[in-house]
Amino acid sequence: MSKKMIGPEMLPSLQGVIPSIIGTCSAAGVPNVTYISQVYYVNESHVALSYQFFNKTIRNIRENPILCVYVTCPITYVLYKCMLRYIESQSSGEIFDEMSVQLEAIASAHRKTGVLRLQAADIYEVLSVEKIT
Repeated sequence: MSKKMIGPEMLPSLQGVIPSIIGTCSAAGVPNVTYISQVYYVNESHVALSYQFFNKTIRNIRENPILCVYVTCPITYVLYKCMLRYIESQSSGEIFDEMSVQLEAIASAHRKTGVLRLQAADIYEVLSVEKIT
């Protein structure tokens, strides 16, 4: 069953413990799938994705603003499929600052301090959330 909001059971999935999988598609229909280090909870109907160095992914999103991201709960290993629509990029402000701190913590845990630099916090509307069984 699909819903249009993020419930409390999903919050551990949005802590960056397990990298998420993001799928985009260009305007010409060429798919691109990669890992993303951070899907950040903004509110029950919005998330922010870390814009770091995914040139093809970002190019696809600018051409086609609908994407799919899979997040995994690090406690239960439940997988969630989220359909998102790009709204805007923020390179300053509260969300950007909080994501930068969280990204540095993720990098530190993986001994990659200074390697992962946040260029922007891309804000997305949650179109649907589906628990994968």
